[in-house]
Amino acid sequence: MDNSSENGWQRPSNRNPRSIPATTTIFSGEFDRNHATKLEKDFDPLEVKDVSLRQWLDSENRTVDPLECLHIFMQIVKIVSLAHSEGIIVHTVRPSCFVMSSFNDVSFIESVSGSDSDSGSDCFVDVTSCSQKSNSKPENALETCNSQLENTWSGLDSDQVKETEEQKHRFPMKPILEMETKWYTSPEEAAGGPSSCASDVYRLGVLLFELYCPCSSSPEKNATMSNLRHRVFPPQLHLKWPKEAFFSMRLLHPDPASRPKIDEVLESELLKGPRQNLEEREAVIELEEKIVEQDMLLEFLLVLQKRRQEAADFLKRDVSFLTSDLKEVTKLQTSIRKNRLHATDLSQNNDSASSGSRKRIRTLAQVHNADESDDQENQENVPVSSRLMKNFKKLESAYFLTRHKTSKSIGKPLARNRAVNGDGKGSVSLETNSPSEGQIGWINPFLEGLSKYMSFSKLKVKADLKQGDLLNSSNLICSLGFDRDGEFFATAGVNKKIKVFEYDSILNENQDFHFPIVEIPTRSKLSSICWNGYIKSQIASSNFEGVVQVWDVTQNQVSAEMREHERRVWSVDFSADPTLLASGSDDGSVKLWNVNQGASIGTIRTKANVCCVQFPSDPGNFLAFGSADHRVYYYDLRNLSIPLCTLVGHNKTVSYIKFLDSTTLVSSSTDNTMKLWDLSDCTSRVLDCPIQTLTGHVNVKNFVGLSVSEGYIATGSETNEVVIYHKAFPMPALSYRFSTTDPISGNEVDDTEQFISSVCWRNQSNTLIAANSMGNIKILEMV
Repeated sequence: MDNSSENGWQRPSNRNPRSIPATTTIFSGEFDRNHATKLEKDFDPLEVKDVSLRQWLDSENRTVDPLECLHIFMQIVKIVSLAHSEGIIVHTVRPSCFVMSSFNDVSFIESVSGSDSDSGSDCFVDVTSCSQKSNSKPENALETCNSQLENTWSGLDSDQVKETEEQKHRFPMKPILEMETKWYTSPEEAAGGPSSCASDVYRLGVLLFELYCPCSSSPEKNATMSNLRHRVFPPQLHLKWPKEAFFSMRLLHPDPASRPKIDEVLESELLKGPRQNLEEREAVIELEEKIVEQDMLLEFLLVLQKRRQEAADFLKRDVSFLTSDLKEVTKLQTSIRKNRLHATDLSQNNDSASSGSRKRIRTLAQVHNADESDDQENQENVPVSSRLMKNFKKLESAYFLTRHKTSKSIGKPLARNRAVNGDGKGSVSLETNSPSEGQIGWINPFLEGLSKYMSFSKLKVKADLKQGDLLNSSNLICSLGFDRDGEFFATAGVNKKIKVFEYDSILNENQDFHFPIVEIPTRSKLSSICWNGYIKSQIASSNFEGVVQVWDVTQNQVSAEMREHERRVWSVDFSADPTLLASGSDDGSVKLWNVNQGASIGTIRTKANVCCVQFPSDPGNFLAFGSADHRVYYYDLRNLSIPLCTLVGHNKTVSYIKFLDSTTLVSSSTDNTMKLWDLSDCTSRVLDCPIQTLTGHVNVKNFVGLSVSEGYIATGSETNEVVIYHKAFPMPALSYRFSTTDPISGNEVDDTEQFISSVCWRNQSNTLIAANSMGNIKILEMV
């Protein structure tokens, strides 16, 4: 009995087909990744739902159909007969261990779902898993199947669960399952005697009784089943179903020897008499099942045809884009080459005139023909950057994303302002984007992004800042910052010190240790620093005690101190107005400060911790901040009561935000992503469609830093790497991993606990500074 399928215990449970398994791959390619799941939504065939026999017996308003009940009973009798013929006692002949399709096709289950997680398919159920040899006791098997059915309801679909919820007040599942074990325990088993095949026959008697005696409530059920232990039947059962009641009485005889054998049950008048009707019923059910299967197959093929046609249309559009773009790019390239040739021609003519020589040069047509020939040769053997090929799929996605956006804008009316009339009123004209403008308008931005993405091949270490306190366990750098001219940079962290270094001296001096030109001790751990963009010597800091301070680094002293926050302050930022400072705190507030007054001039209150604040770089009245509620809030400072726009898209805390320009914002989150937002699209109060999602770094629990410069975005990673993106593409362009050196031995070690904690670009350069959680600081350059 080790192999249930060989012994015929169960056929495949294919009465409950699912639409499409979640792991099934239907399509391939870019279109398919975006749309494959829609097939499951579109494909909703007439499903055949399996339900527990216990659920069916206790369903609301169940009426007795004698042929239906007899059909169910006969199927279970055959299952028990097969087991007994192999010398096996089933033990679990209880409704909770059977499932039934809508065609009344009964299956014996091992687990409630009737599926084997290892097989990955609808499973074959082995009766031996819920049965024991004839000299064993039933308790363990009963408890096993009872616990299995406890989970039945989690395996049902939503409609069945809803039905079940509505019936809980009528038949609470857990008590019913507990009572079922007692109801289906034979008298000899209850007395502690051994189980036998006669015990299974007793259980068949209880089942037959339940089939023909529906109850309307749980108390009625308990009372009826308690009387059944004494073979006391409701009078209406004897009146309405005398043959069935009499036969059930025989099966429930207290003496096992007086009960009929399983073969006698099969040959009994109760089952043998209407056998022709039952066979006809089974034939009808089989036909109905085939009809359902054919309907399901037909619907699947129709939906598949629809989806494939959509995929073909999608690919046809992409090929059309590529064809037209190749023509446009070829035209542009030819035009550029003509201009180059013309410039070369003029230069050569000038040289010839000045030297008096008359050199013959190739005509334009000759050069053009030669160029075309070269193009054909080059197309056959194009040297492609390995980095380009490595990220080809993502570049492909970025290209089509750009083209689809461009195609949507073609034909849209554009409002253009004309000059002001003499009466002082301006007039507006509506113009339409021409297809040619739309076709070529995408090229320059995409080409610029591709050029910038491919401009650099690696990050090179320009300098390694060595400090004398590397053995200090509190060296985590929380914040880095360059002054307005890139002449000095400052560090701050959990060592409670602000250190200012001169950039050039770090590069030029080959020293064992580098010492700051200014070191400012503070009372608390520091979380953030920010230089004033106008006052060169002024730097703001925030700390873990909720204090915001403004320092004069030349005097090495505090010029302003603000203590209105109630909890730790995570971030500070200066506005383009040199007197305006913002701070964000764990107390759920953003405060605006006038540094000359030393007091807040405005407060924005939120329901979650504020992790970062940022002003746009150009003058204005706007402020953005990121929050632990996964959102970014964008405010007009002239109205602090409500955000101008809320950016929704991250799944975890927003730890950093930076403005790439006045309308483009990048946000970084501990959900392993950064997102680009176009604030000019903020036509409503909520913006939930970022223009780009950047992935490739690891960030799930730490603050890893964020800095932007001329379209490049630098961030840290919990893999101890600095990662560089360009705003045009969603994947990293460059990365550099900090090596971990043992301070005692000097050997490199693999420390998975280290991470990059802060990064900062130097103004208008390809250089940035980065620090990690051990306090190591490096100056890196894109080359």
